[in-house]
Amino acid sequence: MRNPALAFRPEPGAIPEAPGCYQFKDGHGRVVYVGKAKSLRQRLGNYFQAWHNVAPRTRAMLEAARSVEWIVVDSEVEALHLEYTLIQRHRPRYNVRYRDDKSYPYLVLTTSEDVPRARVQRGKVAKGDLRFGPYAHAYAIRETLDLLLRTFPVRTCSQGIYDRAERTGKPCLLFHIDRCAAPCVGKVSLDEHRDLVDRLARFLDGETGPVMRQLEADMQAAAAELNYEAAARHRDQLTAVRKALERQQVVSAKAEDFDAIAVHEDELEAAIQAFFVRRGRLVGRKGWTVDKVEPLTTAQLLTSFALQLYADRDDDIPPQILVPVEPEDAEALGILLAEQRRSTRAGTRGRPIQQVRFQVPQRGDRVTFLETVTENAREAFQRARLKRASDFDSRSRALKELQDALELDEAPLRIECFDISHLGGTEVVGSMVVFEDGLPKKSDYRRFKLSVDRNDDFASMQEVIRRRFARLAQTTTAEEADGDGTAADEPAVRRFAYPPNLVIIDGGQGQLNAALEGAGDLATASVAFVGLAKKFEELWLPGRPRPVVLPRGSEALYLVQRVRDEAHRFAITYQRSRRSKAVASSALDGVAGVGPARRKALFRRFGSVTNMRRASIEDLMAVEGVSRTIATAVHDHLHQSEDSP
Repeated sequence: MRNPALAFRPEPGAIPEAPGCYQFKDGHGRVVYVGKAKSLRQRLGNYFQAWHNVAPRTRAMLEAARSVEWIVVDSEVEALHLEYTLIQRHRPRYNVRYRDDKSYPYLVLTTSEDVPRARVQRGKVAKGDLRFGPYAHAYAIRETLDLLLRTFPVRTCSQGIYDRAERTGKPCLLFHIDRCAAPCVGKVSLDEHRDLVDRLARFLDGETGPVMRQLEADMQAAAAELNYEAAARHRDQLTAVRKALERQQVVSAKAEDFDAIAVHEDELEAAIQAFFVRRGRLVGRKGWTVDKVEPLTTAQLLTSFALQLYADRDDDIPPQILVPVEPEDAEALGILLAEQRRSTRAGTRGRPIQQVRFQVPQRGDRVTFLETVTENAREAFQRARLKRASDFDSRSRALKELQDALELDEAPLRIECFDISHLGGTEVVGSMVVFEDGLPKKSDYRRFKLSVDRNDDFASMQEVIRRRFARLAQTTTAEEADGDGTAADEPAVRRFAYPPNLVIIDGGQGQLNAALEGAGDLATASVAFVGLAKKFEELWLPGRPRPVVLPRGSEALYLVQRVRDEAHRFAITYQRSRRSKAVASSALDGVAGVGPARRKALFRRFGSVTNMRRASIEDLMAVEGVSRTIATAVHDHLHQSEDSP
C-alpha cells in the first residue's frame, strides 16, 4: 500500500532543520497528533517513508491525517513546553492520555484565605493553598488530621459555620472538645491562628523534630511547676503526634525530598506509579494507566509522563526524581522543571531552589525502594487490564450493535445527544452532551439559553440544532478560507468544530422532525439523526414508519440510555441553576444602591434570602461596601416583600 501521507508531504526543503513542534490534522482541521523534534526536517521525514517501514500505530494516525504544520522554537526546552501545551489544548486522539487510577484525596491547608482551615479535598486546589499527599484513602487523612488537631487545633469548619459562630459569638462543638482554637470568637487572634497553621504545615512537610522537642520541653516544665493538668495535656499531644508519625513510612535516614516513578508496560498499555517522599518519609502516592496509541519507548514515556505529573504538581517539584531509565531529553526536562520550581516558590516553603535531577539508582536502599514502586506498577497494570478488557469489549460491542441496528456506514465513534428543559415555558434551556468511543467527553458538552421562553419543545429543539449546525458550518467555512485551519482555532469557532457521526434527539418523531428542520441543509449526509422515545426506548429514524427497538439487555441499549440520561441531567442542572439565580437576584431587584457586586457580597456573607431577612441592619452593615443607608433599604425591602400578599 502507498503511504497516504505522501498526498500532503511538504517539500523537504520547506521543513526547517530547527527544534520545534509539529501537528497532524484531519480533514476537519482537528489536531490528531502533536510531536516535538530537535530537527523538524529529520523527524517529519520519518513519516513519509515507505509504508511497510511505518509502525502500525503510526499508520492509523497517518490514515486519519490530511495535513501537517509545524512551529519553530529556539531550544529543546521550549519544544518540550510547547508540546505539552498543544497536547493539553487539543487533546489529540493519537497522543497518549494518562488516566488516574482514581481521584486521590489531599490534605489541604487553605492558606489563601484570611482564616485558613484544614480540609480533605480531591482535585486541584486554589492558588496559594498548601496540599499534602495524595493519600490512598480519605479515612487515612481524617484519622491523621484528628490526631494532629489535638496539637494544632486549627479551624476545619465550613465558611457558613464560621460566619454563624462569628455572628452569634458562640463557638461550635470543635472548640469544646479541644479540636479548634476558635478564632471565630476571638479565643485566639488571627495571627496566632495563622501561626498554628504554619506550624502544622511545617510538621506535615517533615519538620517534626522541633515540634517533638517543644512538646517534650513543655511537658517537663509543666510537671516541674506541679501543673499536672497542663503536663497531662502536653503528654496527650505528644502521644497524638507520635501516632501520626507512625502512619508515615520512613524511606530514608536523611531528611531529603525526592519522587520515585516506575513503569510496567507492554506494547499497547502501561501502568505508572509515583511515590512522593518528603523529609525522608513517604507522604503520598498516585497511579496512572495509559493506552500507548503512539509507539513510545520507556524513556519517551517517562518524559511525557513527567510533563503531565509536574504540570499538576507545580507547587511541589522535588530536586531529585528516581526513575528506572533516564528520560528522553532528560537535561532539557530537568531545566524546564527547575524553571517551574522557581516560578512557584510557595511550593518550596522557604527552602532554597535546587536543580531537578533524574537519577537511576544502582545500589542501596533507593534500588530497593524503586523496586517496591515497580511492584505496585505491575499490580496496577494487571488490575487495569482485567477491568479495561471488560470495559473496552462492552463499548466496542455497543458501538457495533448500534451501527448494525441503525444501518450506519461506520460505527458512531462520536455521538451527540440533545435535550430541552424548562419550567412551564420559563428559563428554557438546551443541552448537548458528547460521547466519543462510548465514553463521555465533557470538554465538548455545551449549554444553550434559548432566544425566546416558550412552552414549545419542538421549536426549542429546532433552534438548538440550527445553532449547533450553523456553528459547524461556520467552522468548515473558516477552515476552507484559511487553508491551514488556523481560523478554526479561535475559541468562538472551535467550540463546535468536530462533526458527529450520530445525533440522538431526546423525544419521539415530533422532536426528530423539528431537529431535522433545524439542521436543514447544514447537516451532511455522514451525520445520522435518531429520536429516542423514552416510554419504550424506541429509536425513530427519519422517513421510517416503525421505530427500531434495541434488545433488552443489549450493550447498545445501555449506551443509548447513558447518553440520553446524561443529556437530561446536564439540561436539568443548567435550568435549575438559572432558575436559582433568577430567584436570588429578583429578591434584591429595585433596591437603591445594590448592584451586582453588593448583591454578590450579601449572598456570600448570608448564603440565602432567608438568612438576610433574619439579619439586623447592623449585621447587614458588616458586609463590605454596605452603608447604613443601603442596609436600611435592603432590610425594609426584604421585610416588605415578605409581608406582601
